[in-house]
Amino acid sequence: MPATRKKILYVITKSNWGGAQRYVFDLATRLPKDQFDTTVALGGTGLLAQKLQEAGTMIYHNAFLGRDISFGKDLKSFFELWRLFKKEKPDIVHLNSSKAGGIGALAARFAQVPKIIFTAHGWPFLEKRNLFARSSIWIFSWITAILSHTTIVVSDHDLQVAQKMPFIAKKVTRIYNGIDFDFPLGSADIVRHSFPKGVHITGTVGELTRNKNQIALIEQAKNDPKMYVAIVGDGEERLNLIKKIEEYGLRSRVKVMGFQWASGVLRGFDTFALPSLKEGLPYVLIEARASGLPIIANRVGGVGEILDKDLKEFSIEQMLKKTFAVYCA
Repeated sequence: MPATRKKILYVITKSNWGGAQRYVFDLATRLPKDQFDTTVALGGTGLLAQKLQEAGTMIYHNAFLGRDISFGKDLKSFFELWRLFKKEKPDIVHLNSSKAGGIGALAARFAQVPKIIFTAHGWPFLEKRNLFARSSIWIFSWITAILSHTTIVVSDHDLQVAQKMPFIAKKVTRIYNGIDFDFPLGSADIVRHSFPKGVHITGTVGELTRNKNQIALIEQAKNDPKMYVAIVGDGEERLNLIKKIEEYGLRSRVKVMGFQWASGVLRGFDTFALPSLKEGLPYVLIEARASGLPIIANRVGGVGEILDKDLKEFSIEQMLKKTFAVYCA
């Protein structure tokens, strides 16, 4: 391998498909191969792992990486990452998501990795939790940023939050998530075949979690007999959402449609809704705006920046260029 070719090892907690996973996939597969050798360490065997393998990107499975806190598993995960870093000797470790960030930054420091980069895909301590939990997560996030040489945030909102944290303001940079604006839109029939002809469909796309707040659309439909809702996605709240739909007698007007690519369903919506309680910088909202859909959204995290700024700022070319600069700094 040429001496000028940098070896980058990405680490991410979960291998399902969400914003952080899309970010890792785009970076790992789109950076110039003559300048970067990329590998990805991840937990689980979900869609991200499958897509990386299809793209020919080397992956390492960490059996102990998981979202929930477990001292035993987290300790094992630390040692597994430390051994991986010592073996692979990457020039750069790029950490994504809070769990992988904290454990990975510490392991990378012990392994003497030359450059440690952490991307905060929305600060987790901004979620609605009790004071003790939020304070603990703030400390954990701050330590991760301290251990990292550079912290990337995905919105000006999160940059302002980071600049108030002690000792890290000078090593935080904002880089927006970016998309390829030439993405093809699927057929409207993918969504519309599930609803009566001619109705106005409000649609949302995202992982089914409390933070994404899809329940708000169900509650709204309960009080508006003319409202039809397509909820696209999968996740831990799926059964709870279906139970609430059945309890309210909304099965004919509110559909939980499972995982679909956003680009494949947007054409079937009349209005795009994003009722999230907490966000970083949602890819799906960039796609919804690029597709020309009317948008109703909670202005949390970087949502307002997507709605108000020139879309050119959210291109994949800009994201790659600015991240490339961080790697080469």
